[in-house]
Amino acid sequence: MRVLVTGGTGHVGCHTVKALLDAGHQVRMFVRSPDRVGLALDPLGVSVDDIVAGDVTDEVATKSAVAGCDAVIHAANIFTFAPKHADAMWRVNTVGTENVLRFAEEAGLDPIVHVSTLGTLLGDADELTDESDLGQPLGPYTASKIEAEKIARRFQANRAPVVITHPAGVCGPHDPHLGECAQFIISVLRGQMRMVPDGYFPLCDPRDVAAAHAAIIEPGKGPRRYLLGGNNPQTREIIDMIGEVTGRNLSAMRVPWGIPMAAGRSVRDTLRWLLAEGHITPRQAGTLAA
Repeated sequence: MRVLVTGGTGHVGCHTVKALLDAGHQVRMFVRSPDRVGLALDPLGVSVDDIVAGDVTDEVATKSAVAGCDAVIHAANIFTFAPKHADAMWRVNTVGTENVLRFAEEAGLDPIVHVSTLGTLLGDADELTDESDLGQPLGPYTASKIEAEKIARRFQANRAPVVITHPAGVCGPHDPHLGECAQFIISVLRGQMRMVPDGYFPLCDPRDVAAAHAAIIEPGKGPRRYLLGGNNPQTREIIDMIGEVTGRNLSAMRVPWGIPMAAGRSVRDTLRWLLAEGHITPRQAGTLAA
């Protein structure tokens, strides 16, 4: 199948492109900056020649990108805390979703995958399932993603073959934009996390998310939703894990070691990648550098 991927130069997007290619699909990338494609895909050992330049908020460009494709994975998304980018984030995350899903449905694509986030479901419920109601916004980003998911759920209610995925916090190597997980690890290794907030941080590996996306590309299954969670360690446990991997004493207060190995693999591979790319020093990497 020819699969259109929006946001393919992002962390989830680039791994999804690789997973689709490995599964034998053809990929078309719809990106704002074609010059970033190589930066995102080269480290993964894959390449894409079918590239359409444009913005998901542009109806003409989006309709052109959709044409000739069989399915789409809509991963284009802006995540920022900067107030000056709040309007752009809202437009890309909401208007962009409306455009991609509408033109994909009109063109008969199946499936139409909308990449949401586990954060849209967080609320008062004790347990999350694929049938969970949308939660309350925790800030401008989750507000925009909740609105985007309302759009996706509206298409589902009308029986469009829209699939919604809900990845947890993504932690793994080869992050083209050095996202929040990579920045957190760097801050810990530089000794900049003197005070650690309480709470839990659900983690998943982008390679696992990508594998799920590739497996979803099968027509005729109708609308559905998938929780792509992983482990749910406390923030102090994550710091403790980083200390175990590097052999460094990063936390004055140790916590019980009870984190599943799946989360450990994500953090360990992220650390190896940060070291290889020069984002952390051998001294900061500790025994991992050896």
